[in-house]
Amino acid sequence: MKNLSIILLFLGLCACTNISKKTKTTNISSNYVPQEYVKLTHPQWSKNASFYQINTRQFTPEGTFAAAEHQLPRLKELGVDILWLMPIHPIGEENRKGSLGSPYSVKDYYGVNPEFGTLDDLKSFVNAAHELGMYVILDWVANHSAWDNELRHKHPNWYTKNSQGNFQPTPWWDWSDIIDFDYNVPEMREYMTDAMKYWVKEVNIDGYRCDVAGFVPLDFWENVRAELDAIKPVFMLAEWEMRDLHAKAFDATYAWSWQEAIHDILSGHADLNRLFVYYSWNEGAYPKNSYRMTYVSNHDANSWEGTVFERYGSEEKVATAIVLSIVGEGMPLIYNGLEAGNIKRLEFFEKDPIEWKEHKFKPLIQKLLALQKQNSALWHGEYGATMERIYNTNPTEVFSFIRENTKDKVFVVINFSDKEQDIQFMGPQTAGVYTELFSKQKATLTEDASLKLAPWEYRVYVR
Repeated sequence: MKNLSIILLFLGLCACTNISKKTKTTNISSNYVPQEYVKLTHPQWSKNASFYQINTRQFTPEGTFAAAEHQLPRLKELGVDILWLMPIHPIGEENRKGSLGSPYSVKDYYGVNPEFGTLDDLKSFVNAAHELGMYVILDWVANHSAWDNELRHKHPNWYTKNSQGNFQPTPWWDWSDIIDFDYNVPEMREYMTDAMKYWVKEVNIDGYRCDVAGFVPLDFWENVRAELDAIKPVFMLAEWEMRDLHAKAFDATYAWSWQEAIHDILSGHADLNRLFVYYSWNEGAYPKNSYRMTYVSNHDANSWEGTVFERYGSEEKVATAIVLSIVGEGMPLIYNGLEAGNIKRLEFFEKDPIEWKEHKFKPLIQKLLALQKQNSALWHGEYGATMERIYNTNPTEVFSFIRENTKDKVFVVINFSDKEQDIQFMGPQTAGVYTELFSKQKATLTEDASLKLAPWEYRVYVR
């Protein structure tokens, strides 16, 4: 039986060889040739970029574009690239929440909220950002408007109605200050598209972050992207987590599942298998040339779920999440105030300025973003290297991986536990001569190298 198995294996290899040779000389139907799923072209400047979200109302004591403009050199020094401004439009007064209302209740898609300044102030902010080599995207709310948006009265048929024939907020959500559009109406789609084109033409913005993008039909977004790109190359971020959005509409989608996994691990409700599931799903289901936004906080998480310290725990725990959000696969987001170790939930409907101070997160973020920008293995989509898991002797508590291409290599080890870890690695990819990012020490690691890590310690080895 053993000899028979060897003979069959040999015949099988021969058959495979013959098939391989035959394949090379046969004209293959185009039906079997792999097609690139992502049809859009990412702006060249986005390949190693990061996001910084500005909650204009809370970003400065003044809460204006002019005051925010004075902070641009500081943001440049921090190392961020794409500045995401929360909605800049006048806010509805009818059914308003709080005294100032939600920026996501849009009263006029062509207007500027006087709370933040004037159109000229916004233009000045965008121009100043461009001069520093940064880019600006606006938060766009296409799913719904304020009750007192003039469109409700001029074009009532542009809105959805409930079974009683009345205007309605988005079903199942406590969004009583808004009413939903009806994207079955072509004229409504044209209006919304023209409004988005206006800000690209008039203010020279560089794209949009699109609120609840999955609540709006995909074919609308695909047409919008084509019409915006005809003006200038834009960058589009979807507040949604769906592969189809990447084909022709959006450069990046939210990595909600990544953030949920990190939260569960750091709050003690899961081990590292939660991350393995995310990365397996991300690599298998999403095209290589799609960008996913990784984050530890944003306006929703901070205001409604808690500060990073409430949600993750100690500074050491938060730091591990920041490290992985930047050096792992993903386009990192820094929410304003993270670099200052913001310890409060920012009010959503009232004035509540960030309390700025020096904090250890700032140099941490600076070092990581500088590395991400210069090290091509950490770039996004097809420009960067796919994460490869490095096995170690305690895989449920110590996360280890490499990202490597022909030019650069980064080997990352993070202890996601409150215990000292003495681990050994398994695999030839570990071997190499590195410089550790934070200690600046040289390190020569073998394929079976051992490391001792303090609780919540991280090491980033760079070749």
